[in-house]
Amino acid sequence: MQLPAHAFTVTDGSAVPATQHPGETGHATWRTVMMGDARIRMVEYSPGYLADHWCDRGHVLLVLAGEMISELRDGREFVMKPGTSYHVSDFGDAPHRSRTATGATLFIVD
Repeated sequence: MQLPAHAFTVTDGSAVPATQHPGETGHATWRTVMMGDARIRMVEYSPGYLADHWCDRGHVLLVLAGEMISELRDGREFVMKPGTSYHVSDFGDAPHRSRTATGATLFIVD
């Protein structure tokens, strides 16, 4: 990820239009701001959410509220609680996907 030259910007996440993304179960609500090719998102997973794909994209992810499990295709799983983050590169360690029983709110840069 390369952040381009950009003016100092403050974003009110509640004012960013929301888009719905269905999972295999449940859904994710994204509020996305683009900065060059970097995607900056507030994401809310509904209770019972399971991503509908394995992801190879690099991310920096921080859990703000709730709890989720980050599942890697190789079978590893990581419980992610508020204040917990992960980072992975494009086509990095292992394809990954998210799931949550209770719902979660995330801040993601990719």
